[in-house]
Amino acid sequence: MVKWMVAGNWKMNNAAAEGQALVKEIIAGLPDISGKGEVVVAPSFTVLKSVYDVIKDSPVALASQNIFFEDKGAYTGEISPAMLKDAGCTYAIIGHSERRKYFHETDENVNLKVKKCLVAGLKPIICVGETDEERESGITEFVVGIQVKKALAGIKDLTNITIAYEPVWAIGTGKNATSVEAEEVHEFIRSILSEAYGSPALDVRILYGGSVTADNFGELIAMKNINGALVGGASLKSENFLGIISRALENNR
Repeated sequence: MVKWMVAGNWKMNNAAAEGQALVKEIIAGLPDISGKGEVVVAPSFTVLKSVYDVIKDSPVALASQNIFFEDKGAYTGEISPAMLKDAGCTYAIIGHSERRKYFHETDENVNLKVKKCLVAGLKPIICVGETDEERESGITEFVVGIQVKKALAGIKDLTNITIAYEPVWAIGTGKNATSVEAEEVHEFIRSILSEAYGSPALDVRILYGGSVTADNFGELIAMKNINGALVGGASLKSENFLGIISRALENNR
């Protein structure tokens, strides 16, 4: 059985004191998740170490919101895998739609980052998803399929891979794919993985991201191929984030 994951992407929010206060509240309210699932938070780069100092002896793991595909060098403003590991990271979010949109990241960039992540011993959370225009044009599977295949080009082992399906039209908009709509794409992603990798694809976590709340997550996590959530705004309030975690536990995954 695939263990669920609930990951909170804080985006460009929370300085050190705010981040520490938030994870203290999450830890205080966290039910027993041992053997059932994983909880992850992804602060901004400058807050990683401060948050890690609070969560290092807890069930909460740390993720970065991005990673660079070189180990060192003249790359002003970038951050290496070794730096992220030094800050306490276990995971790295790669290819988030906001990175693709605002910073023009390509599928090729994503692939380089995934490879570097795995070599460095970090676990990538690879984001894929279609825009509103692409969905309306009926090319969701075409777009998502290309993103998945290119992200994993040259990757032979899926053991530490997590995929996050985030329909771009549902991120921060208050819109949300229905559980059936989300499951259709998750099932499609699973089929691509199965075609390329066989039975190991059944063990890959596929998260849903896009205006996830405690109110709508119960239906989503009940779907066969939805194994958790990549949470944006709702991860900035402990009660909201803990509510989503509770829905995952109620589903007994």
